[in-house]
Amino acid sequence: MGQLCGKCMKLLQDFVSFVKRMSSSLVQRIKECLVMISECSCLKRNGSEARQLYQPVLQPHEKETAQEFLQHIETGFELSLLGKNSLEALRTLAFSENPGLQQSAALYYLHLSQHLISQLTEEHLEPYYALLQSSDVEVQQMSSLSLVNFLLEGNINRDLVVQMGLLELILELLELGDSTVQCNSCACIMTLAASESNQEAITSAGGVIPLLALANSYDPRVQQNAVGAILNLTQSEWIQQVLCREGALPVLTLLLESPDSEVQYYSCTALSNLAANSHHHEAMLRTGEGFLLRTLISLLFSSVEKVSSQACVCLRNLAVSVHIQADIIAMDVLPQLLSLLASSSTDVQRASIALLWKLSQHPGNQDTLTCGEMLNTLGKLLLTHKADPVLVGHAACIIKNLILPQNMQRIMESSCFEGLCYTILSPDVQEEPLHYVIACLAELAKHEGSAFHMLQWMDESLIKCLVKLAGQLQHTEPSFQAASIIQHAICHEKVRSLLKCHIKDIQCYIMNFLTHQEIRFQQLGISTICKLQEDPEFSSAIRQSQLMEHLERVHQQTEETQKLLRVVINHMDI
Repeated sequence: MGQLCGKCMKLLQDFVSFVKRMSSSLVQRIKECLVMISECSCLKRNGSEARQLYQPVLQPHEKETAQEFLQHIETGFELSLLGKNSLEALRTLAFSENPGLQQSAALYYLHLSQHLISQLTEEHLEPYYALLQSSDVEVQQMSSLSLVNFLLEGNINRDLVVQMGLLELILELLELGDSTVQCNSCACIMTLAASESNQEAITSAGGVIPLLALANSYDPRVQQNAVGAILNLTQSEWIQQVLCREGALPVLTLLLESPDSEVQYYSCTALSNLAANSHHHEAMLRTGEGFLLRTLISLLFSSVEKVSSQACVCLRNLAVSVHIQADIIAMDVLPQLLSLLASSSTDVQRASIALLWKLSQHPGNQDTLTCGEMLNTLGKLLLTHKADPVLVGHAACIIKNLILPQNMQRIMESSCFEGLCYTILSPDVQEEPLHYVIACLAELAKHEGSAFHMLQWMDESLIKCLVKLAGQLQHTEPSFQAASIIQHAICHEKVRSLLKCHIKDIQCYIMNFLTHQEIRFQQLGISTICKLQEDPEFSSAIRQSQLMEHLERVHQQTEETQKLLRVVINHMDI
């Protein structure tokens, strides 16, 4: 390789000198730029931001307070409310910026909530202002859990929590990402919402939307408590409107298919409350083509009794219109309802028979319901549950609804007559359901052939019971219906023979009927006398009693009434 000439050497030396000068200038410019950046205020941390980067240092008074409070817990802790000094120490810990001290305060409240048997005062609740707003998740978890415990155990007045403004802080916790905090906060809202006044406060504070959002949570604990809170809110008609407006109906409807039975129960009960108001029916049934009805009917098969029971309640509340009833019947619901009537759970039996009663009111459903299995099941219920007013009353009402000429043969072939007759004789049957049973038997007695069929159950005890009931005019309807049964059965020799032991009692109630203000009682009394007179013994007894005088008086009053009516009519013709 050759050497550089003088000219090239000179060029190279000049280039090296240029690079040195430029490098020196560039380094200086870099230094100046860094100095300027470092002196800019944008990189200067203020006091609060600096504190967030480091564990807060305990202030002297906080150290002293923590030591005193620790000593109190270790030496004199008796699970009772703190005194003034100790309460002030607890407040200091709660309002501290040090997470460790706040955790101590939250832990104390959590421990206290599991053992306290007295009430917390307003001043004992004040530390919650700081604990619920703490930036430390553990503090939020413990403080929200202790608050739930206090509410559930009744250690805190629910209205006081709202009045103090803690409700807004609890609602803010719903927006946080920690599922434990959300779970506890929803539980607080659910408990507070049990109070009517708090329901409005929760809604006014904007609690509906976050609760609906958490009802779709993937955490089953959060979802369960959120739906439970919504359930309590549905007790208010005003809040029902708010819930529907904010989209609660599709949320609750879809939750019926939840794998969690508690969520199913809460959502089904909430929908039952909404269905109690017929104004919501159209919106409730709008989701899918019969989706809600199909889902509710599927829940009738639930192994969880309270779920199947509540599904019956919701269907009953929805079954107001003829069209909805027809849709329910068309889904072949009868076999499952009959299965529920045989359940060992009283609540399930009551809910299912109430739904059947609702369905039996529409004539279009009566042919489907009047099957042998249905009628025998009702008769068996009357025989085995005489002391249950709900089952007895509804069973009698269903049978009465099904009494049609075309159904009489099936009713007579069932155990309904036996169940009704034995229920009347039971000392355990209550007054109101007894009235329904008598009304049902009176309706059956009107139909040709059924009175004859009833004879096999007519004995001395039943006749005596009917005569006694007929004489109890203070109970107007049962008295009339019992006398009506007797009047229709008198034509049979067996009944007349049994009645002869009660001639005086019969004369007494007929006498009262003849003087009754209602025409139907007078007419029933007269028709009963007409049938009794076909028997020589009854005829002789009537002639020798005061009944003849009463009949003559009624006859005279009737003639006078007819004369006056003829005068009025003739005058109107002129």
